[in-house]
Amino acid sequence: MSERRGLGPAMTWSFVVLMLALAIACTWLGTWQMQRLGEKEALIAAVDARLDADPVPAPPAESWPTLDLGALNFQPVSLTGAFRYNQTVTVFTSLVNARGPASGPGYWVVTPFVLADGGTVFVNRGFIPQEFQEAAVTDGEGDESQVTITGLLRPGEAAGFMTPEPNMSDRIEWVRDPVRLAAMVDPALAPIAPFYVDLPAVPAGELPQGGETVVEFPNNHLGYAYTWFGFAIVAVVMLGFWLARQRAARSG
Repeated sequence: MSERRGLGPAMTWSFVVLMLALAIACTWLGTWQMQRLGEKEALIAAVDARLDADPVPAPPAESWPTLDLGALNFQPVSLTGAFRYNQTVTVFTSLVNARGPASGPGYWVVTPFVLADGGTVFVNRGFIPQEFQEAAVTDGEGDESQVTITGLLRPGEAAGFMTPEPNMSDRIEWVRDPVRLAAMVDPALAPIAPFYVDLPAVPAGELPQGGETVVEFPNNHLGYAYTWFGFAIVAVVMLGFWLARQRAARSG
């Protein structure tokens, strides 16, 4: 006659400790995701408030080394100065969900804007389809008199390890990074701001097509939190079921 036996005390306690540790870890991760959810919702609310605010003067050159760019992201700003159209650079992109009629593969048209008070800010004038790229960088004509413009302040984009080197001869970049863009323009334009500015929309059909700033923040933290809390519950239920089986095996 066979005898049903449970695991020994050492194995039993090891399994109990393991499952409790798993439940605690999953609960901690779920709580952390809820904290991240609160932070993300606060960020979205702050950005929404900035987008509805009146433009403020762009930060002056002397403040650039210590700027908190995250706190200024999507801030409407005004700038007074002059474009340097003959220094225009194009940044490759593929525009989806466009607000204007142009979309698909193309380029951002980024032109240095020399501030009246000193320093230069790269201004993203908008999107053009790829067939207009050569004209954008070879046609250096334009009104370079002093003007005041408004747009959204944006931190520079970081290049990844897969980002190609810029095409200097054709004036093509792959990220809107002021440091990389500065290498493609006249050094006399320094200092260069650590941010760029997106211009607003223009009348339909005009190029470059402004107003294509994407204001979007992935916010999946609630779903992640539910997942981790679910794992914690499963761990506890499995532990209870296993302990019941062990108790039945010892008394059987």
